[in-house]
Amino acid sequence: MGVFTFEHESTSPVAPARLYKALTLDADNLIPKIDNSIKNVENVSGNGEPGTIKKITFVEGGKEYYVKHQIDGIDKDNFGYNYSVVEGLPLPDSCEKVSIETKLTAAPNGGSIVKLNIKYFTKGDAQLNEEEVKIRKEKSEGFFKSVEAYLLANPSYN
Repeated sequence: MGVFTFEHESTSPVAPARLYKALTLDADNLIPKIDNSIKNVENVSGNGEPGTIKKITFVEGGKEYYVKHQIDGIDKDNFGYNYSVVEGLPLPDSCEKVSIETKLTAAPNGGSIVKLNIKYFTKGDAQLNEEEVKIRKEKSEGFFKSVEAYLLANPSYN
């Protein structure tokens, strides 16, 4: 098995506590309201703590597909959230799983600094398809921007 690691850092004008709440604590209910391609989010097993497996069902182009992710760690005090994509269409065929470590910190302007550490665990000697990784990164950034836009348009959301 190979491990390919990518790091990404971005900023957001939204404060860390609000962004963290929307992306993690309220995500199951809030995300389907924000992103029309997400049909629903459900717990397959667990109670939302580490070890919980969530199934996210998407509809794009009239086709339905899903992804399952397992919560690996939650650090509410330090705005950390770690999970692994373990099954479903967005998981590249060459990968056993993709693990994402997320950390939000306060930016000097009152917004957030978002740090991601993404690890692709490939099957055997498989190599990553750079184009697939690029497409997934663009979709992830688009999703993040839609959550950010929602929070900016709804200042009463706490």
